[in-house]
Parts: sequence; structure tokens; C-alpha cells
Amino acid sequence: MTLTHRHVEVFRALMLAGTVTRAAELLHTSQPTVSRELARLEQVLQMNLFDRVRGRLRPTVRALVLRDEIERSYIGLERIAATASSLRHFSEGRLTIACLPALAHALLPEATRRFVARHAQASVAITPLESPLLETWLTEQRCDLGLTEQTQAPPGTSLLPLLQLDEVAVLPAGHPLLARRVLKLQDFAGQPFISLAPEDAYRQQLDALFAQAGVARVQALEAGSAVAVCALVREGLGLAIVNPLTALAFAGDALQMRPLSVQVPFHVGLVSPELRPPSPLREGFTAALREAAADVRQRLKRRLTNRPASPGA
Repeated sequence: MTLTHRHVEVFRALMLAGTVTRAAELLHTSQPTVSRELARLEQVLQMNLFDRVRGRLRPTVRALVLRDEIERSYIGLERIAATASSLRHFSEGRLTIACLPALAHALLPEATRRFVARHAQASVAITPLESPLLETWLTEQRCDLGLTEQTQAPPGTSLLPLLQLDEVAVLPAGHPLLARRVLKLQDFAGQPFISLAPEDAYRQQLDALFAQAGVARVQALEAGSAVAVCALVREGLGLAIVNPLTALAFAGDALQMRPLSVQVPFHVGLVSPELRPPSPLREGFTAALREAAADVRQRLKRRLTNRPASPGA
């Protein structure tokens, strides 16, 4: 005798149900059939999988290990079924996009809204990933499109510039420095400052600029993402310098933005896999991204320039 898919199906039903009766109901078969298949499975594997305790089946330690392995296989099958269902219901196809978390929060929603308005029968899957895992996914051709802050294309891909802006300062409502139209590095001297994580490239660049300018900040707080930094600023816990997309998404009564006198470039590049067959939806989403990027530039310009300055600022 050899192990069959039927044996695995019966075992999984028994693990889920706990009794032969309920397992038979799940499988739409009879109790004797389930008992017979279980006996055959234990004979094939040459080990007991269940202890019989007061009419119930108690899985052994070996059964629990076997269940975990089987569940991984079923999860894979369920993902295949879900993908097939998506392809069936969304007649225009499916587009997969990988991006940095900040871009999923601030740029992709607007682009997706524009795209869906024109392609109602398309499916879009967005996967936020931190670098360098993002670049690994793109190199492995696992997505139809990618959005990155890198200026060089990962291996096996091509990159087109989508957006280039500068980092901006974010301040809580009522802060005295809001009286200034543009903030200099010296304006941050002695101010509570919320930093990104030490390994973040923008954090390192900003620390170097402040060190060169001889400006000492009060760096009591740090967070691992621009979203978390802005949330802390909004609570009045300090000032920060973050990417303009996240700042724009958070801007409002509780959080204000100001440009800097120094340029800290922020790039967004559109990455296309070179070895993966191109999706017929890729051009449509690319157009939506370009429109969303143009909209971001206009909104950012309005927010940074239409600010009254107090006398003497």
C-alpha cells in the first residue's frame, strides 16, 4: 500500500473534526469508511496517529507534526484556487505590484483609484515590502510592476523615473517655527526631533547634514517608518524631516509642512521586470501612476507655497 491523496484528506478531516462522525460529515461519507481509511493510513505510515479516548480521537505528537506539513500544502492549494477564482471573476486580468510601504500609503491609492475607474473588471494586488526585500522580489520577477526609491534598477529589471521631490519638514500645529516659510538647518537647533531608524539611508544623510552645519538637535524619539514619525509629530512630540508623500498624506490641522533651505532628494522609480511576460494591464496602470504623480506635485506645491508668513519671518 502507498500513501494516497484520499488518506491525506481523511486525516485532515479527522484533525479538524475530532471525531469519526463529524469527519464523515465533512467528507460526505460514512463512519466505517473513515475508520477504514484511517486504519489504512496508519498501516502505510507504520505508526499510530490517534489515541482513542472516550469515543474521541486524540492526535499524537507525530500526528500534530504531520498536520502542520499537510496544512502547508493545503494553503498552497487554496492560494491557487483563490488566484483561479480571481482570474475567472476579473475578466481583464490581474496586476501585481510591489512597493515600499510609504508608497502604498501615499501614492498608490490615488493611482489605483484612477486605474480601477477605467478597468473595473481588473484585479490589483499590492504588496508593501521594505528594502532590500523589495529589490529581491523585483529581481526574481515576482511582480508586474514595482515602485522603489532606488535610482538604479535591480538586476533583471528596467527603471524609469516617476517622481523627484525633496524631503520636507513636518511640525505640529501651533509650533513657533510655522511662522517661517522655509526652514534652515539652524532652525532645528535645540528642538525635539523625531528621527527615522539609525540604519535608514535618509536618517544617515540628515544626520550628516546637521553635523556639517554644527546643529545639535534633541533626538529623544525615533521610529522605523515615515508614517510612524508623522504620527508622533501630529501628537506634538517634536519636529521631523520625512519624504513629501507621507507628509502630504498626514498634512492637516494637526500637522503642517515646510520646505527646507537644503535639498534632500526623494526619488520614486517605476520598475518593470524584463524576464516576466508583460501584463496587458501594465501600460494602463503606468499611465495612472504618472497622473497620480502629477497630482501629487501640484498638491505639494500648493501646500508648501500658499502659506502666509508672519512679519519678520
